[in-house]
Amino acid sequence: MKKCRITAIRKANYTDLQQKYENPIDHACDIREGQVFIANGWQKPEGMCDSAWESMSVFVMTLAHGGENIYNGWMKNPKSAMISCNDGFRPVSFYIEVLDEDAET
Repeated sequence: MKKCRITAIRKANYTDLQQKYENPIDHACDIREGQVFIANGWQKPEGMCDSAWESMSVFVMTLAHGGENIYNGWMKNPKSAMISCNDGFRPVSFYIEVLDEDAET
């Protein structure tokens, strides 16, 4: 099993949807564009949002265990995936790629 690098590529913010549908909240997301997380195999990285992890954990597990070519040629790098968290108001897109480094057991 390998480690995976997870990079926050883009963070959107749909203020029109927030104003129309969301109850006001003080704090929603700490993820920053360019932020990097390292998953030790299938384990959630320190500081990773629980909701984002739920959206990507299956892809991380598949890639960490040697799976590739997810969705039959969707990605230029067959050992990677682009996944967004499930926040409809401020989704973050994450690029997941397998590292050559073995996961620590």
